[in-house]
Amino acid sequence: MQILGAVALVHLLNDLTQAMLPSIYPMLKSEFGLSFTQVGLITLTFQCTASLLQPWIGFYTDKRPMPFLLPMGMVATLIGVLMMSFASSFPGLLVSAALIGVGSSTFHPEASRVARAASGGRFGFAQSLFQVGGNAGSALGPVLAAAVIIGRGQGNIAWFAVGVAAAIAVLVYVSRWHTHHLAQPKKAAAVVASPLSKGRVYGALTVLALLVFSKYIYMSSLTSYYTFYLIDKFGVSVSNAQMYLFLFLAAVAAGTFMGGPIGDRIGRKRVIWISILGAAPFTLALPYVGLFWTAVLSVVIGFVISSAFSAIVVFAQELMPGKVGMVAGIFFGLMFGVSGIGAAAMGHLADINGIGYVYNLCSYLPLLGILTVLLPHIEQQHK
Repeated sequence: MQILGAVALVHLLNDLTQAMLPSIYPMLKSEFGLSFTQVGLITLTFQCTASLLQPWIGFYTDKRPMPFLLPMGMVATLIGVLMMSFASSFPGLLVSAALIGVGSSTFHPEASRVARAASGGRFGFAQSLFQVGGNAGSALGPVLAAAVIIGRGQGNIAWFAVGVAAAIAVLVYVSRWHTHHLAQPKKAAAVVASPLSKGRVYGALTVLALLVFSKYIYMSSLTSYYTFYLIDKFGVSVSNAQMYLFLFLAAVAAGTFMGGPIGDRIGRKRVIWISILGAAPFTLALPYVGLFWTAVLSVVIGFVISSAFSAIVVFAQELMPGKVGMVAGIFFGLMFGVSGIGAAAMGHLADINGIGYVYNLCSYLPLLGILTVLLPHIEQQHK
């Protein structure tokens, strides 16, 4: 449990740093004279470096574990944060965002493997605890950005380097535990085969990827542009908009924590059903309500739609036994990549049609949750 807590804490610090990026977009947009398209490109740059490396790192370390990759990767995040605090041009912002993404891409596959190794067999709970650390960091990021950076200048971004340095110290401890854990003699275990044929496994993984697409394109519309939407539609201040974003992200953290343990009890396929398709009535209503109900619906949407990710990751790991790091890398990478592409595309649409158009368009995405019907019943086959 101590190791689970440690990787969850670092996930909090890592994602807190990531959440700082969209939180300071209004400030950067004003100071650098950026368009919405350029704002989207910052997210795209970060998400691409945070996503493209992950499956390859996971694939490689499934065969050759590299525990000390955890603190080494976080050093890239530290450099990125410090660079962003004194960047003087748009390309400088892109390079800084890319370095933060590199740190994230090395952290997630290896940390997910550590969480599973320390789970004691409670895989859904372990994945949720690990993931909720990240969601809690995402929720705290806008609050700290509003308190430390907004209105105080770009140089104050450097304060986030303190948290990253703490994460490096914790990861040195975690990597030593993992090195010791890997060195322990293991009982000979039978190779566990997937319960399905290769064709059905790939088909199920495709469905899971499409579900991640629907979930994270919509989530990207909220995390990257929610503050702009509130400012544009309701005229709230930047600081107040950050508080509304915090409420949404706090709901995401709560939903993530509940999703894993519930999936352990009632089955992961049921959690995926409820999470993605169940969010659709609320997302469809969001563009047509006032400020109060916008806040309420965003909290409901955040809680409901976030509960699926831990279930999706563990479901995929059960489809491909022995590929823990690669599966985690694929789905965390897919999450970042989809979010980045979505953010860039939505930024361009917002420049052309306005930010309200983006929310009308994205409100239909959770309807893709109907694809859950195509997932196999592998949990029943294990019983």
